Amino acid sequence: MTTTIEPAAEPGPPLDRLAVRGIEAFGHHGVFDAERRDGQVFMIDLVLFLDIREAARTDDLRETVDYGSLVARVKQAVESDPVDLIETLADRLAAICLADPRVHRTEVTVHKPDAPIEATFADVALTIIRSRHD
Repeated sequence: MTTTIEPAAEPGPPLDRLAVRGIEAFGHHGVFDAERRDGQVFMIDLVLFLDIREAARTDDLRETVDYGSLVARVKQAVESDPVDLIETLADRLAAICLADPRVHRTEVTVHKPDAPIEATFADVALTIIRSRHD
């Protein structure tokens, strides 16, 4: 017999998703000296889970996430304070997304297409999911 445990549902109404994909930023993250010295392009995908009903009802930007401002903060975070691991970078970006109290949960993907790997590959990507309850 197999038992499956489903994650607990979020209290309240179902959440909507706002996605911004393909944010390009140049950073100096990595464990190798050349990565820190030369830098490389990182691509970031964000998915925010929030309730947009009040924004839709009022047609007021103040009632939702200003994704233009969010992208600017995410881009700045990638372009500053180098870290060794994309895991650390992804966690930093998730915290930026969750700083807005309207965001209940976020999914952040960090793509490192020029990772120093001695093989032909299309992409290295790490996706993390964080919520206000973590």
